[in-house]
Amino acid sequence: MSQLPHHVAIVMDGNGRWATKRFLPRIAGHKQGVDSLSRCVKACLERGIAVLTVFAFSSENWNRPSEEVSGLMDLLVFALAREVPTLNAQGVQLHFVGDRQRLSGKVQDGLAQAELGTSNNQRLIFNVCFNYGGRWDIAQAAQKLASRGEVITEQSLDRAMALAHVPDPDLLIRTGGELRISNFLLWQAAYSELHFSDKLWPEFDEAALDEAIAVFRARERRFGQTSAQLGGQNHRHKEKVA
Repeated sequence: MSQLPHHVAIVMDGNGRWATKRFLPRIAGHKQGVDSLSRCVKACLERGIAVLTVFAFSSENWNRPSEEVSGLMDLLVFALAREVPTLNAQGVQLHFVGDRQRLSGKVQDGLAQAELGTSNNQRLIFNVCFNYGGRWDIAQAAQKLASRGEVITEQSLDRAMALAHVPDPDLLIRTGGELRISNFLLWQAAYSELHFSDKLWPEFDEAALDEAIAVFRARERRFGQTSAQLGGQNHRHKEKVA
């Protein structure tokens, strides 16, 4: 049986569908999703999860209707103002992972201030992937190494990834009933255990998180070895050093 996952990653899917089912604008679902995320952070703190990484806005999400994209940007600014003081008091260290070049100066400043203000916290590392894509991450890591004249290997790429400050996710959860990871953590999720929930993200609560953790703990993680080699004991992948 596996231990408690050290690092949980989540594709928070279903906000728009949650709103549509209630004859509400899609942005109302995203607002409800922020509340669900706050509950999830609190639940991870209570359960001793060390790292939480969430997919908040993908590089493909720019293709959505302009009013929804604009609303998501406004919601990010609102969420920063409302949630960061609470996260800081809870001991959460914030990291925003993704390409910031396309974001407004106001949003970029808000992200930087939130990271700086929580940089000394140690209870939970909370990575928010915003304007992120797994293919972008691999490409930017390769470009970084090429610009330095470094040889590109698995190890050097790993150190250049946007999430190099944390170990790879043990458990990757996707809500909303879809059975794909949608360009999320393509490099880092190579050995992650996958869990798909039919719950839309605004409905994903502590019980749903506990169910995903229970499923994870019941699995044997072999990392290419056999059960006999492991001697019936769970094998934890070597963690990266921050």
